[in-house]
Amino acid sequence: MFELPVLEGISGKQVDVHLGLYEGYVKQVNLIMEKIQELKEADSDGNAYVIAELRRRFAFEFDGMRMHELYFAQFEVGAVALNGKSALATAADEKYGEQGLVDHIKEVAGSRGIGWVVVYADSNSNTLHTIFVGNHEVGHLAGLPIILVLDLWEHAYMVDYMPADKKNYIDAFFANINWSLVEKRFEAAI
Repeated sequence: MFELPVLEGISGKQVDVHLGLYEGYVKQVNLIMEKIQELKEADSDGNAYVIAELRRRFAFEFDGMRMHELYFAQFEVGAVALNGKSALATAADEKYGEQGLVDHIKEVAGSRGIGWVVVYADSNSNTLHTIFVGNHEVGHLAGLPIILVLDLWEHAYMVDYMPADKKNYIDAFFANINWSLVEKRFEAAI
């Protein structure tokens, strides 16, 4: 599990609610894998349709689990500022210029709707891509490693903030992020 410090602007109750949702994804991932195995052993051909549907559902549960793991890991250790001389900072400056990476992420996060803001490292062009993903199991950029995720589903902030106050949650997210982890993810990807 995660070792999270006390977060600025995100209450312990909010974290507990959010972790509970994450635990649900983990439970469902394990349940689906077990169920597929049971169905295959019982009658693989006769259960082919049910197995196929479980495999389709697996992507939703697994990606929900994994996106939350990436999200919560960004808070472990506590807030760490972005190193202005890091490879990530250099790539962000080249891509986002004066606007800056954080402001760009906030702009994307301001998109109407629920979902995720995902920042990817693209080793083919040595750059970043920041996109809005509506559902965690669809819409990802194929083959690109994720270096930062911002959960914008209402379960991530509704204990502390109303939907109209989503901007305040986003500010709290950035007040707590461990940029050294994001930098390491970027360096490993490039």
